[in-house]
Amino acid sequence: MSDTIPADHNSALAPRRDFIREMVADDVANGHFGRAPATRFPPEPNGFLHMGHAKSICLNFGIAKEFGGTCNLRFDDTNPATEDVKYVEAIKRDIEWLGFQWDAEYYASDYFEKLYDIAEGLVRRDKAYVDSQTEQQIREGRGTVTTPGTPSVYRARSVEENLELLRRMRAGEFPDGAHVLRAKIDLAHPNMIMRDPLLLRIRHAHHYRRGNDWCIYPLYDFAHGLSDAIEGITRSLCTLEFKDSRDIYDWLVEEAGFVKPPTQIEFARLELDYTVLSKRKLLRLVNDGHVSGWDDPRMPTMAGLRRRGVRPDAIRAFADAVGVTRNKQRVEIGMFEHSIRDDLNMIVPRVLCVMNPIKVVLTNFPEGEVDELDASYYPHDVPLTGSRKVPFTRELYIDRDDFMEDPPKKFFRLAPGREVRLRYAYFITCQDVIKNDAGEIVELRCTYDPATRGGDSPDGRKVQGTLHWVSASHAVECEVRVYDRLFAQPDPDDVPDDQDFLTAINPQSLVRVTEAKIEPSVLRDAADTRYQFERVGYFWRDPDDSREDALVFNRIVGLRDSWAKQVTKK
Repeated sequence: MSDTIPADHNSALAPRRDFIREMVADDVANGHFGRAPATRFPPEPNGFLHMGHAKSICLNFGIAKEFGGTCNLRFDDTNPATEDVKYVEAIKRDIEWLGFQWDAEYYASDYFEKLYDIAEGLVRRDKAYVDSQTEQQIREGRGTVTTPGTPSVYRARSVEENLELLRRMRAGEFPDGAHVLRAKIDLAHPNMIMRDPLLLRIRHAHHYRRGNDWCIYPLYDFAHGLSDAIEGITRSLCTLEFKDSRDIYDWLVEEAGFVKPPTQIEFARLELDYTVLSKRKLLRLVNDGHVSGWDDPRMPTMAGLRRRGVRPDAIRAFADAVGVTRNKQRVEIGMFEHSIRDDLNMIVPRVLCVMNPIKVVLTNFPEGEVDELDASYYPHDVPLTGSRKVPFTRELYIDRDDFMEDPPKKFFRLAPGREVRLRYAYFITCQDVIKNDAGEIVELRCTYDPATRGGDSPDGRKVQGTLHWVSASHAVECEVRVYDRLFAQPDPDDVPDDQDFLTAINPQSLVRVTEAKIEPSVLRDAADTRYQFERVGYFWRDPDDSREDALVFNRIVGLRDSWAKQVTKK
């Protein structure tokens, strides 16, 4: 059972310290490797980076920086069928966006010749052999966790025959699946991976970097540890699912003769509520049309978070807060949302935007007059300063949810006969409600108190409600996309056996508001300006769909966790 980190977890305030950093600190103090700490981030270029990768990026690059070492970017591109240069470029862009720069850029495909030479060396020492069984036969011959494996009939091939077959495999003489190269270890080993694991397989396919000049590709377990050793990595940081691979990792680097080779350390991968971080599942979301693409703002990819408006600072702070542990941990999504709010709160300007407008007519305000009101961009507890002029006129818009004709006892916003404050402006009192033939409210007739300019009353009277608003004649129409959690339950895989994770999709994960009204000051701002829409949430312009004549704003995160109340009610 995994631990759960609550949303109010505050470890980001503490110095970074974990079991991996303690090991690296000991390495430095004792000169264990005889070289500076060296880490690497080794993605396979077959998809886009997501939040799980971000945790690994922050760990590997962070340790290198903290201990005066290096961090390489290495693409583990050993599967030609699924890899593409577009993913390489996307991965590099995402890492740089997160604020990191690699010390060297490598590709496992550049090591194919070295890996082949190591393979020949293993064969010469009778540590590897060419097996001509089918994939099914090899699988069955490994045995089970309680029974040992059965030797292949080809395991007794001579060194000379194995070398000849291996060289012919490299020369491209055999079709896919005809032969594989296997390590010769122990078919009774308690770790199933060590029961003569596959090292090389034939695959006649075009590689995005090597073209068609290579046809025997290394398996992950063969390429990964040896690539680390070739690059002089000291600590190979992997997630827990690779724990069983540590034995073959150590066996290979030792058999290859590396002096003071790297060692593998496993840590818990990120598991985030209301989210899936499986490439396979993310691909289904894209291919089945549940999202608009890999950069859909609901996706946990770096591309999606970037388009949504999340800043890399928030992702790095979140990674630090989550920390590094040996035990599986499921993190509440509210913890990530808190990191986003905490990052934006002190730096973004406040503006007024009415999402669901209803018209208010101030019957005692002069027709045609415009009152320019001073409005601060930042509240008093924010160290930044700045202000703008907000036009105030006879006709305004407020949010429809801020009015009730027959309000309950604890409703403190506008109602017939009730006085409220308009933010930065005046006190107003509702005098009349105008309805259409269908009985729907279409307009509110109110009066304003000229003596309350700026939002305070000279006679000291108090009002309980403060509403946001915009001038009807100055408001800029815009589309607002209210993004929410993509799934409606914490664990999307926790569904009945006859269903899959797609049934847990939240139907309200995207709500398009097409008639929103925003104050005109935003037209002067840079397109990448982030805002707090007062009383609504944090937003920025969609970088792909927004235009000067048709603004589109994405909600980055709400002002508070609206889901907490729903969970409490349940």
